[in-house]
Amino acid sequence: MVKHVILWQLKDELSAEEKQQVKEGIKEGLEGLQGKIPGLLEIQVNICGLASSNADLMLDSGFADEAALKAYAVHPEHVAVADGKVRPYTKSRVCSDYEV
Repeated sequence: MVKHVILWQLKDELSAEEKQQVKEGIKEGLEGLQGKIPGLLEIQVNICGLASSNADLMLDSGFADEAALKAYAVHPEHVAVADGKVRPYTKSRVCSDYEV
């Protein structure tokens, strides 16, 4: 299995209320991909970090193999969520992909 973990920071100009709405939208959009993309085995978005966190939300996902991860990256349903719910609202992204 290949794990795909992403940490995002949201844009500073968003109010606390807007950030909460954005986080909920990202969670709904990404977790909604479960069962729609071949090779995507698990997907969870954590939007309730502790105050000690320096990221606003985290994606923790698992794929059958590296080829499935690459296919996910360009899959139209994933691209629609990324372009519509994630990229417009994030200022930074850190990613770690690894085999387990």
